[in-house]
Amino acid sequence: MPTDQMQQLQAWRGHELVDAEGSKIGKIHEIYVDRDTGQPEWLAVSTGMFGTKVTFVPLTGASAQDDRLVSRWTKGQVKDAPNAEADGELSEEEESRLYQHYGLSYGEDRSSSGLPEGQAQARPDTRTDAGHDTSGPNADSAMTRSEEEMRVGTRREQADTARLRKWVETEHVTESVPVQREEVRVEREPITESNRDAATSGPEISEEEHEVTLYEETAVAEKVAVPKERVRLEKDVVTDQEQVEGEIRKERIEVEGDVEPSRDRR
Repeated sequence: MPTDQMQQLQAWRGHELVDAEGSKIGKIHEIYVDRDTGQPEWLAVSTGMFGTKVTFVPLTGASAQDDRLVSRWTKGQVKDAPNAEADGELSEEEESRLYQHYGLSYGEDRSSSGLPEGQAQARPDTRTDAGHDTSGPNADSAMTRSEEEMRVGTRREQADTARLRKWVETEHVTESVPVQREEVRVEREPITESNRDAATSGPEISEEEHEVTLYEETAVAEKVAVPKERVRLEKDVVTDQEQVEGEIRKERIEVEGDVEPSRDRR
């Protein structure tokens, strides 16, 4: 598709999409193009009461009317379209379900128009009173409602590492120890009968010297390594409570039309 035509088509983003009877379907959120051909194929339309849901509508058969785009598909057909994620690209499974819902033939090959090979024709409304599954193959007459449940548990993983490390530090210590020393004192005693012989055993007049050796104690220190204690690491298990949060999805089923209130079967 030429660039100017693509720009004109992209300009429809934010405009309303209505069906042939003028019923508003929603606002055009984005235009999806075929990855192989580059041709536009789908309109991503914001639908719902608050416009929070995105529904895909085929672009084929759409026509401009003033500032609105008119789709060949009715509002009801669009509302019943199967869900698809508006993440920028439709998967083959999503696209297959959409083509089946809108009654278009789906194939792996693409034509130059961006649609599957063969003429894309709307399928007649074959719904009967027995019920018709518009989002996939027909099943039984019941619809299954499912919801997500949160399953919580624990996972063991490494949180931290603890280790013992020994190092040497020097501390200045002062201790007091008693020491003894010898000192000299002079004693004088008079001559008596008991010491007269010792006093007169030498010459009467002479020169003499007497020497006494003195001793003293000196404080000394000796260092000896003495074991004091043994240290080890032990692990204890502590149980805490943590809150786990998440979002779970629940399917809701509502009834449209003139239907009597349901009765629960026990």
